[in-house]
Amino acid sequence: MKKLLIPILFLLASPSTAFKQDFTEPVQLNWETHYKAKADQRSPFFALTAMTWKYSYESTTYRNRVVINLENEITIDKDRSWVKLDKIRDPDVSASLLHHEQGHANIQYILLLEADRVLKNRNYSLKTYKAQISDLANQIGSFFDTMQKNYDEETEHGSNHKMQGRWDVIIQDKMNESRAALAELKK
Repeated sequence: MKKLLIPILFLLASPSTAFKQDFTEPVQLNWETHYKAKADQRSPFFALTAMTWKYSYESTTYRNRVVINLENEITIDKDRSWVKLDKIRDPDVSASLLHHEQGHANIQYILLLEADRVLKNRNYSLKTYKAQISDLANQIGSFFDTMQKNYDEETEHGSNHKMQGRWDVIIQDKMNESRAALAELKK
């Protein structure tokens, strides 16, 4: 069984809960449940969300084809995620920051959907399937890591409300698109 862990840390806020295999919605973050680590007081940010994507698979050969049984999950690591609630006095600012961090969790949810769709629905070579799966997983991870970084840069870590609104639409559209593509494959 092949396993890969891709840790993803974000410098603003997100949690530690696993998305289940029959994932229908991303986890809904809240400060009390998902942010248990001691805050880094030297950090210029008000929160950090630590998330991990993990996949594993079992392979079988059938008529010269490799068939994989994929396990795919995202966790939000509450023991590494933190928030400086003592520095946030305005409830609207806290809600805005949590909303931004929810965007990170939603992007990870899209990663989960896309990894499930892409990794399960390929024809793999008997001789090179392990490398093929690893390469695809690395491409998926890199794509979504870049998306997470772009999200933070363009929204200025949630402080640019106009860009946050644009990203909210982008993320929602991509979630809807990924869900529809996965549902189509299951027909």
